[in-house]
Amino acid sequence: MHGFYEFFAGGGMARAGLGSDNWNCLFANDFSAKKAAAYRQNWGAGDLLHEDINLITTAQLPGAPDLAWASFPCQDLSLAGNYVGIGHWASKAQTRSGTFWPFWRLMRALLDEGRGPKIIVLENVYGALTSNDGKDFAALCSAFSGAGYSFGAMVIDAKHFLPQSRPRLFVVGIRGDMDVPVGLAANNAVTPWHPDALIEAQAELSAEAKRRWVWWNLPVPEPHGVRFADIIEENPQGVEWHTPDETRYLLSLMSDTNFAKVVQAKRVGRRMVGGIYRRTRPDADGTKHQRAEVRFDDLAGCLRTPTGGSSRQTLIVVDGDLVRTRLLSPREAARLMGLPESYVLPTKYNEAYHLAGDGVAVPVVRHLAANIFEPVLAGHNEIEDLAVGG
Repeated sequence: MHGFYEFFAGGGMARAGLGSDNWNCLFANDFSAKKAAAYRQNWGAGDLLHEDINLITTAQLPGAPDLAWASFPCQDLSLAGNYVGIGHWASKAQTRSGTFWPFWRLMRALLDEGRGPKIIVLENVYGALTSNDGKDFAALCSAFSGAGYSFGAMVIDAKHFLPQSRPRLFVVGIRGDMDVPVGLAANNAVTPWHPDALIEAQAELSAEAKRRWVWWNLPVPEPHGVRFADIIEENPQGVEWHTPDETRYLLSLMSDTNFAKVVQAKRVGRRMVGGIYRRTRPDADGTKHQRAEVRFDDLAGCLRTPTGGSSRQTLIVVDGDLVRTRLLSPREAARLMGLPESYVLPTKYNEAYHLAGDGVAVPVVRHLAANIFEPVLAGHNEIEDLAVGG
């Protein structure tokens, strides 16, 4: 079994993706009491420490982990947080995303104690590539290279695994005494995991960071074949269908172009499910108005926390001439993140939606584990076995 730590654990979605067949949670941490309650309800209380990461010491971290996962807060790396960024490691005015630094101090302390994680993974929003003109991404990369880790980044969109458009940045580093198995590293960027923005960000890194950089050769999964419509509940818990007047009001907020999409959906001949997103848009004269924009591409938009970005998603279900709308339900949000039906959600809508919107897509974690983490660890164990036997 591979032991792992899960920092900024939320509801334990990284744990769900790793699975219990090959992975054992040694330690988990989150600062939110509500998320900690959800974590304990699904995984038990034994592994989780509900505490400010600034106050955690290595004495509270058991064993020598094979993997340390950190989905550190993204608010200050996104548009919703005005791209404030992760700040400087010595800053006294810590941003929410700046909690990366106390996490990293723990990783460095573990290395000093001779039990540094074999693999460290960071997960965050796509905006982490460009926040503060790329300085935040460069700081993350310098942290890895300064600790002697070989590392590389990928932008993985959950749409390859689930009916949700959710591009996220993943930085995967392996300890300096370990080799990257043959086939896991490419000579150059790999489509679709290394988009232009990532290639440009990598080009701006220090010489030392570039020397330790790995273009991870992650395989592309087979098409999952799940449509947005497939996860929709007819009788959802926690939300109600809008009244006809409420639906008509939403339709009235659409531009001619967006309303034409609804008209076209009526003609398709099957039930169509789309997402409606409220935006503030300027008219030709510069006057700003609230608009409702709709998409019918079999994908949900990126789930967000209820207080950030485009906030909660509204569904539109078109079945012939029948048009209905409502909020996305908590269970539907959980399905869009790849959580199993058995996963226990908070009873309050905002808490459940926040838990899902702030998490990591479960099958993305599984894909990384199967194609990078586990092969890296298996290769290292084979080398150690040869050394012992030799």
